[in-house]
Amino acid sequence: MNPPSLSSTGLVGEHLCVRYHPRQPFVLDDVSLHIPPGKITAFIGPNGSGKSTLLKTLARQLPPEKGRVLLDGQNITVLTPRQLAQRLGILFQENIAPADLTVEGLAYHGRYPHRRLFETLTPEDRNAVEEALRLTGITPLRQRKLSHLSSGQKQLAWIAMLLAQEPHYLFLDEPTTFLDLSHQFDVMDCLCRLNRQLGKTLVLVVHDLNLAARYADHILALRDGRIAAAGSPADVLTLDTLRRVFDVETRIVCDEEHHLRFCMPVGKTSSTSEAAS
Repeated sequence: MNPPSLSSTGLVGEHLCVRYHPRQPFVLDDVSLHIPPGKITAFIGPNGSGKSTLLKTLARQLPPEKGRVLLDGQNITVLTPRQLAQRLGILFQENIAPADLTVEGLAYHGRYPHRRLFETLTPEDRNAVEEALRLTGITPLRQRKLSHLSSGQKQLAWIAMLLAQEPHYLFLDEPTTFLDLSHQFDVMDCLCRLNRQLGKTLVLVVHDLNLAARYADHILALRDGRIAAAGSPADVLTLDTLRRVFDVETRIVCDEEHHLRFCMPVGKTSSTSEAAS
């Protein structure tokens, strides 16, 4: 795959090589990509393909051994932690907060990149938190403790904290993990609103191919630390690509009425089934 052209907007990774130990093989091996601004990008791929590692590398959570990351044309390494947090926020699969912390209190934690040490809350802080609670639909829960929330409500509270941070780029690692179907839609619909109404650039690691097909504008499929395919859902979610990336045979079903595309795995490919037997 040819590396993307350098762009002054969006997030660019150039020839990224990442591993967790010098004696281990690369988890990401010469990966180049461009995250289009103002869009929803989904990373898909089997376990161990490098999805979460790529997300953390782009967010400066992991330093690449080779290559570089550019944020709107600027090398991400030159940004201070405060500058980076004002432009990019990341939410991991598992987040820990005091059980007696309220939804509103959690949202105010997102204002730390905009405040100096011991600085009191400003009208800008309060407005940002109010807007974050409103956009995530959890204003009525503002005084509820996190320990009293359902899993879906708690995830929306964390998203409100991320939104109060006011970054343009929102990274979320498997935001619907452990949620039932109804709460999956609540979370994904909320993220879609943030993109469509506010123009936020979203980058998501997802396991559910149908969520990726429904919500993503751009999909990157990873396999063995490399990008196997990139493009629109229609371009990436094909029988051939899913066979190469996941070793499964799939049926693609299109719902013309709702303009939706569904991926229905029907079994492992014959080559992998024979190798396992």
